[in-house]
Amino acid sequence: MANNDYETNNAVDQGAAPEDCTHDCSTCGASCPSAGGGIQKAELNQFSSVKKVIGIVSGKGGVGKSMVTALSALAASRHGFKTGIMDADITGPSIPKMFGIHRKAGASEFGILPEETPMEIKIMSINLLTENETDPVVWRGPVIGGVVEQFWTDVVWGDLDVLFIDMPPGTGDVPLTVFQSLPIDGIIVVTSPQDLVSMIVTKAVNMAKLMNIPVLGLVENMSYFECPGCGSRHEIFGPSQAEAVAVENGIKLLEKLPINPLLSTEADAGKIEFNEGTEMESVLEVLAGLGLSN
Repeated sequence: MANNDYETNNAVDQGAAPEDCTHDCSTCGASCPSAGGGIQKAELNQFSSVKKVIGIVSGKGGVGKSMVTALSALAASRHGFKTGIMDADITGPSIPKMFGIHRKAGASEFGILPEETPMEIKIMSINLLTENETDPVVWRGPVIGGVVEQFWTDVVWGDLDVLFIDMPPGTGDVPLTVFQSLPIDGIIVVTSPQDLVSMIVTKAVNMAKLMNIPVLGLVENMSYFECPGCGSRHEIFGPSQAEAVAVENGIKLLEKLPINPLLSTEADAGKIEFNEGTEMESVLEVLAGLGLSN
């Protein structure tokens, strides 16, 4: 999977939906990942074992979904869980940069080999496969969905307790592919403290309910800024909507993350793994609820 042509052809071979797919399966006889009813989950790579799969989703971009994914993986790894991240945001991948990974993924006779961080978090992203990190991925949605499925079938994840999937924003092809083709144990919805988030969160929650995917909780990112001098909190983006949105959608509020310039600096420098904060340790409660303990 070293270039766009190979990716495209392979994704089509995997059975990607037609380019004009409307996802209205009631009027379509095609056999594809979007077909409703009797859909079989994609087979995990035979040399892998993944106990739990958690999707990190958002109804819109720019809310810090990748940051929440990274922090969740760090929290899990620090507490002894064997952890992986699938960067399913094919057109806007950011996970490798946050962890300072610029090497290319390897390959063996058993499949594609994910890269590992110093904490042994396994990572797979399209940026680990393209010739250059800045090469744009100019593919249609169904092809992108096919590649995401290959990240499950063709990557040798080894033994993982939990795999976090960083998904692109919205309710399009990639979330549909993940929800239908992968054995998702639940999703965490990420939002920000703005008035329109209620509608955006509800869209994501309703899609999950439609696909029978459990919603494990809500995370409000950029909830406030805490002055390092006096310790007072300032709601830069307006009053928090988290509690009300959680109640409205019948889901649990996991965490309200502050605006933390240090996190941004560490992520930009590829050193997010060296952050010593306790952000997203609420994910440990989520893992316990799914039956994972260490």
